[in-house]
Amino acid sequence: MDNWIKKQALINPNRLAVDDGTTRYTFAEMAPIVADLAGKVDSLTNNQRVAIETDNSLNGYLMALAVLASGRTILWLNRRLAPEEIERQLTDAAVDLLLVADEMADFKFSVMTYRFSQVQSLPIEKPKMIAQFADDAVASIMYTSGTTGAPKGVLQTFNNHFSSAVSSALNLGLSSHDEWLCTVPIFHISGFSIMMRGLIYGMAVRLVDHFDAATINQILVKEPISMISVVPYMLKRLLTEQENTGTPYTANFRGMLLGGGPIDRQALERCQRLDLSVVQSYGMTETCSQIIALNYADAADELGSVGKPLFLTQLKLDSDGEVLLKTPALTPGYLNRPEALANKKVNGWYQTGDIGHLDADGFLFIDGRKDDMIISGGENVFPNEIENAYADFPGLEAIAVVKKADPKWDQVPVAFYVAEEDLSEQALVAYGRKHLAHYKVPKAFYRIAKLPMNAGGKVQRYRLINTLER
Repeated sequence: MDNWIKKQALINPNRLAVDDGTTRYTFAEMAPIVADLAGKVDSLTNNQRVAIETDNSLNGYLMALAVLASGRTILWLNRRLAPEEIERQLTDAAVDLLLVADEMADFKFSVMTYRFSQVQSLPIEKPKMIAQFADDAVASIMYTSGTTGAPKGVLQTFNNHFSSAVSSALNLGLSSHDEWLCTVPIFHISGFSIMMRGLIYGMAVRLVDHFDAATINQILVKEPISMISVVPYMLKRLLTEQENTGTPYTANFRGMLLGGGPIDRQALERCQRLDLSVVQSYGMTETCSQIIALNYADAADELGSVGKPLFLTQLKLDSDGEVLLKTPALTPGYLNRPEALANKKVNGWYQTGDIGHLDADGFLFIDGRKDDMIISGGENVFPNEIENAYADFPGLEAIAVVKKADPKWDQVPVAFYVAEEDLSEQALVAYGRKHLAHYKVPKAFYRIAKLPMNAGGKVQRYRLINTLER
């Protein structure tokens, strides 16, 4: 297919491409800037892969497009990782060039490293803009977050990104006035997929360098944003802002796309009271973002569901309830691990590792991770359900539930929680018994300073289990 950057500069030259709140570029204005940067990148390496470490800055956005325009693959680095973790990924991907935002260039790595400003100041050798994006060419590599083990490099082709974007457009609809607010990190698939949708749709991307609820609320109140992607903690903070201010978003606002993990029903009911349209979705790094989602018509009536498979996605449940998928958005494999994808497929169906159920109308509900499931006295118990039940417990800031071996029931749920002071275990148990079946109520509660999280903000339950075993 044609290079998307060139194509939009040709067919939608005067349409807004990107805006960071200070600087705005149309597609026609952006294309030559990207071509100049691509030529500079081309002069620095012959390697097929180039690593990028950045926040949601305009320079980071342009540098990423320059890597693609030069015909290379982006290795996205999560800036929240420790230096030794980044070094392992650089080594695994065999890159020899790292492009890094100026304010992040604090560590020295084993590969040649250029700050964005250094790249920009290089003399222009020859602008570069490849003519086409090959369907099966790898556009990007992202390492999985590693909630259960060592991260793996997920290969994402242009066709993977295109399939995800087209399916999303068929589900949510498109308008020439659409502008997608990108406050989720572009080094995650949730953020990078917005960039790619912008190029495919000819849609404006409004960049914000980090999430601050008050700032985002003001943008939504004052600017013609139509969509924003959020994860649960972002949604809850934006709800609080709306409840406190009472100022509605602009008339151009269509809704929020929610992903990144489970959300409690109470938060979704708050959305309804505020008349905010929230579209729950389901996807992963391996599928280039959402491949199952609600739409605007169903969102209000199907609270808690992640929706139905999008147009290009096939879905079925295994005998144990595991969600199985077929989709052209699925990765062709993992970097340097040719067997890893094959090990996750059965008769061509990708095993997601998530357990779910379908209602009578075909809407999918995710019960939890297969690895996290607790089998207590023959009953299946999912941590997400327990955690959601405790969402409104007074004084509770965060909670995570894991399995513990038990001589009578084989396994029982136990909880780790974060609070300013010790909470009454008696009160916690009594609250649980009001909202849950008795066998789902945690058998012990442990207060800790903070929950162990990976760089993607997901709880690392295996570390809590290791704490129990020690």
